[in-house]
Amino acid sequence: MSVVHVLLSGGIGSRLWPLSRKQLPKQYLPLFDGRSLFDMTIQRNQQIANEIIVVGNKDNAHLSNKIISSCTLPCTNIVEAASRNTAAAIAFAAFAVAVDDILIVTPSDHIIVGEELYGNAIREGIERAKQGYIVTFGVQATRPETGYGYIEYKNDEVISFREKPNRATAEDFIEKGNFLWNSGMFCFRASVFLEELEKYEPSVYNQAKIVWEAQKEGLLDETLSLLIPSISVDYAVMERSKKIRVVPTTFGWSDLGSYEALYDYFVSNGYPQDENGNIVLGTDIFTGFVGLKKTIFVHTKDAFLIVKKEKSQDVKKIYNTLEKNQSNLLD
Repeated sequence: MSVVHVLLSGGIGSRLWPLSRKQLPKQYLPLFDGRSLFDMTIQRNQQIANEIIVVGNKDNAHLSNKIISSCTLPCTNIVEAASRNTAAAIAFAAFAVAVDDILIVTPSDHIIVGEELYGNAIREGIERAKQGYIVTFGVQATRPETGYGYIEYKNDEVISFREKPNRATAEDFIEKGNFLWNSGMFCFRASVFLEELEKYEPSVYNQAKIVWEAQKEGLLDETLSLLIPSISVDYAVMERSKKIRVVPTTFGWSDLGSYEALYDYFVSNGYPQDENGNIVLGTDIFTGFVGLKKTIFVHTKDAFLIVKKEKSQDVKKIYNTLEKNQSNLLD
């Protein structure tokens, strides 16, 4: 039995445009003392896993390969020709390993603080996975965050998964005290996941198996891939299986999915700001703010973005407009 770290790296990070682009998504940006979130995720799990599988898209494969080429563990890169969401992506990794192998599935673009606490939580998840459970990791909710999904729980049992709430609902979750942020990290035996996927989403299981059996050195066929229903692992398995258990965690965590999250992380780590909490990203050119508070100015070679911290989720609207107009500013 091996413990395999599976990195999901197909995301674009649209709410971090213009820093994050299709050709250089947020997980590969060297924003953290020259290191990327992808690199930090690999390093974090090298002391726990025996090997690594990266599941990403064809546009990102060269970026992943560049980083994993220096990894000390055996690494495999599964390259999706067409993104079919996380249920299929995880299925490919499960098909690629032995049935008794334990998979630790993580996004490649999250920040984690407290690696000893993280390691303890993952090891607890591995022990539950050995018992035949599908384990999800819930993060202690410290504020009424509307950008995260939540897990309602009692002891180690999941009562319900909740979608991203509005402010009032999020405040209610915090007050009740038995809600965790959904980290999007999982742990399970490969065979158990595939059995549950086949049970609840047989069309995803069957078509993903066909695609995997036709793969050539980790490259997946586009025509066959497009026949896989695009369903997240949450909808396909996590919200339906009777084998789910949760490990509550206490390490610091953020998906850094917005400029608000990036702002909070940078400022808490001493990033320079003016007297009104305004910050500048991407340039050393002097930038003055008048009449603004907690505003982020983002500078790239072909675009500027000015966004109030509390409106960071709305950056996705700009991205969607550019995408609708087929703008090369997304590349």
